[in-house]
Parts: sequence; structure tokens; C-alpha cells
Amino acid sequence: MAINRGYSYRHVLDQTSLGQTTLGYLVRNFAHSTEPEWQARLEAGEVLLDNQPAHGHERLKPGSVLVWNRPGWIEEATPQSFDLIFQDAHILVVSKPSGLPTLPGAGFYENTLLSLVQLEFPEARPLHRLGRATSGLVLFARDASTASALSQNWPRVHKQYLALGSGLALSPSYDIRASIGLEDHPRLGKVHAASLNGKVARSIARPVERRLDSTVFEVDLLTGRPHQIRIHLAFIGHPLEGDPLYAAGGLPRLDQPGLPGDSGYWLHAWQLVFEHPVTGVRLDLTSPAPEILRPLL
Repeated sequence: MAINRGYSYRHVLDQTSLGQTTLGYLVRNFAHSTEPEWQARLEAGEVLLDNQPAHGHERLKPGSVLVWNRPGWIEEATPQSFDLIFQDAHILVVSKPSGLPTLPGAGFYENTLLSLVQLEFPEARPLHRLGRATSGLVLFARDASTASALSQNWPRVHKQYLALGSGLALSPSYDIRASIGLEDHPRLGKVHAASLNGKVARSIARPVERRLDSTVFEVDLLTGRPHQIRIHLAFIGHPLEGDPLYAAGGLPRLDQPGLPGDSGYWLHAWQLVFEHPVTGVRLDLTSPAPEILRPLL
């Protein structure tokens, strides 16, 4: 398999960095790698502090910039296709498969939806992102003015998802308003979860089919917090079937806790309804859901 071109991770230091050493800060804040691994990267000249090679013993201060120039690596395989749902001179709407990251991150750089779309449309920029395991519609702008207009109107874009939740939902509708913020995670330190000190979030979930021990929901996303639907359905006691990260209540699982990018659940962004930022035409776009999310009746 081919090695990618590598990537430069840029990190601006905040107040928590004051007085820490470069090595200590890297180990504490980027726990995906061990202290010996970070030390080896420092010795190889891969880490820069304010554009100068870092050695690990420097005392840090807020406002400085750490850069890790990661050498090329072999990425995990991902699906290498997408469906084009709508196209004109200003916007693109595509449907991505489950398993394909939207943007670079978490070990992915070239095996992403962004890279695939830009092979055909180099100017395209996504207006939002879906989790790696989430399938469905992603909206791209093809020029700066369109991107600005869509970003300003984003709260008025109707976004509806289909999700397979665990357990039988008894109510006809759920207006979920649990705030979302950072909470403790056994492996990562912090992840987004239901939090009393988090940001306002709102979803409306409606059961569309009840099965033996699960429920298919359609969910209107009224805000756009990280992992919002996964957290909100878990908050009301119906975590996504197979979700390795969130348990009932909307907090991270304590037993064999997963990572945010782990798959195993079914979530599909199936509808976007919005006014075209240039023509003013109302667009109502959908993407066929995976069979497991299609109601039988």
C-alpha cells in the first residue's frame, strides 16, 4: 500500500502550557503516543516550537506554536467512492458511505471524502462534517461567497437523520435539550458528552418503527454539537445500537470504552432542505438510507 505525503499538525499553546516542558506537554495532551515515541520524534527533528527544532526540555508559554511534521504513513483502508446528489456552479451535495472520514484527522489524511471530492472538484470545501461511521449527505461550497452565505444561513438548514437506537421507545416524540461539553474518558482524557456545563444543544427525535429490542428514529438536528445525535439518543436511554462510545445517559461507556471514530452503529444523514444561496430556489435533497434503517411498514 502507498505511503501518504505526511502531515503537519499545528497546535497553539494555551494557559495550561505555562511552565511545562515540551516533552511533558506532548505526553500529557496527546496520549495517543507514549513518552518514548514523542522523545524519538523530538530527536528526529519532527517537532518545532515557534519554527525552531524542539528538544523536549524547553519551558513553554501560552501563545507559542507547536508543530509536529509527521512523516508519511500507510493509512487504514476506507471506501473510495461517493454519490453525487446535486451539482451546479456554486454548490455540491454528495452522499458518503459509512467508514469514510469527511476530513483529515485521527490517522487519516488522504483516505477522506474531502480528498475524493477534490479530485473532481478541487475548489470544493465542506460546510459541515459527518462522523466516520455516519453515512449520508454532505454539503460543499464551490466558491468563497457561497460558503459565506451558507455558513450564515446554516442554522436555518433543515437536517434530518435516521438512526437505529437500542431498546423500545415509548413516546411519540422526544424534544432533547441536554447540553454537550467535555467529560472524562478513560482512554482519551476528555470527550464530548452530555454535560451540565456544556453548550446548548437540541434535537427532536421521533420513533418511526419499533422492533423487537430496538427503535428506528428520525432525528431533526437543530444545533450542531459534536456527536450530538449519538449523545442525545443515549441521554434519553436509547444509545445507538452498537455504539462503542456512549452509554445510556449520554456519558462515555465505562466497560471497554470505545473511541469517537469507532464504528458499529447505524446513523444516516438522509435529508437536507435549504434555500440555494444564489438562485433562491428551495432544495429538498435526500440520500437513500442503508437497508437496516428503512422502516419495514
